[in-house]
This record gives sequence, structure tokens and C-alpha cells, in this order.
Amino acid sequence: MYRDGLEISIIKEYAIFRKLTLVIEWSRTVCGYNFMERLEYFKRFHDLSKTDYDLLVEKLRPISLKKGEIIIVPGQIQKELFFVKSGVQMAYHDTDTKNHVIAFTYFPNLCAIPESFSSQTPSRYYLTCLTDSEMEYLTYEELQNLFDQSQPIERLFRRMTEAVLAGVINRHIELHSMTMKDRFKTFCQRSPHLLQLVPHKYIASYLAIDATNFSKLFNKVKF
Repeated sequence: MYRDGLEISIIKEYAIFRKLTLVIEWSRTVCGYNFMERLEYFKRFHDLSKTDYDLLVEKLRPISLKKGEIIIVPGQIQKELFFVKSGVQMAYHDTDTKNHVIAFTYFPNLCAIPESFSSQTPSRYYLTCLTDSEMEYLTYEELQNLFDQSQPIERLFRRMTEAVLAGVINRHIELHSMTMKDRFKTFCQRSPHLLQLVPHKYIASYLAIDATNFSKLFNKVKF
């Protein structure tokens, strides 16, 4: 009897912990920017000094975008790289029948069509705001100038680009080797707060799961 009561208590405490975690992630995504968090995020890729960090951020300019506002359309070259402070953005490819979601971005991520920005070639898909978004940005030319001024900044962005490539490969593996249940669970463990911020039809598209099956998973699968 005592053991059953203890297990119930542990389950309840875990449920409360999960709810608190979701609230914290939600508030970080919606409410946004924190200086130290962004610097620590950059340091995951390269140990950037405060001096180099200041050199980078002094070039940034703020921009506010509304929910539903389009950032990039197919055929447009991405001239700016965005640093997300708050909100959620989505990259997607549009066909005659449906949208195919490619990626979501949110604080402390960078927001861009990577291949369009890095090669200065026309984008093949859209980039839009799913929520009101506060961001900062610099231009491609300004970033190249920073690379000339600071080797650590250049190394930071090289390693971040390598991480994007690794992420694309990992996503490809997940889509082709994992069951839809495992894809759903992995997403929920990685980005649980997006379940509260992003319409589920977009998450379903991102995971290559039809809407009916996604709804069943959402209602039944524990993560």
C-alpha cells in the first residue's frame, strides 16, 4: 500500500515537473532574449570571448515582425541573417496540395534559409513568422566584414553551419528509419514547448505524419 502511494506521489511530482518545464520553455520562446543565454548558446559551438561577442552584437539591428508575416519567398535571396529574441518562425515548401514544413526556429536560434544566405542564391521555399517575433539582424556583407576582423567569429559561424548540416542529416535519418510514434516522441522530448505554440498541422507536416495519426499520438503517447 505504501509502495503504491509512493509511486503515485512520484508520478504526480514528475507531472508537475513536466508542466513547469513546459512553462519555462514557453516563456523563453515567447518572452525571449537574455544576454547571457545567447552568449552561452554561442559558446556551445565555439568559446567566443566577450570582446568578440560585443563586436558581433554591436552590428545587430532590431526588427519586429507580426504573426503571419513573410520573411522570405521562393526566388528571393536572403540578404539578412536573423537572431531570434522571441517568437517562432517556420520554413516551408509550398505545393499545389499542401505545405511541407522544413524547420522551426526560436530563441536562441538563428533564423534564415541557410543555403540562400550562405551562397547568396535564390531561396526555393518560404520563411514566415508563426507568432509575433522580435529579432535582430545583420546583412551578409556585414557578416563577411566581421569574419575579416575576427577569426573567432568566423570559426563560430563555421561550426554553427556544420551543426546545421549535422542536423539535416540527422533529420533525414529520423524520417527514414524511425516509426511515426518514435518521431513524435523524439520531437516532444526535444521541443515540447512548440506543442503549445505551433498549430499541430505544421508539426505533423514536419514529422511527415498525417493529421489523423498525429492527433491519435498526441492524445495517447506519453513523453
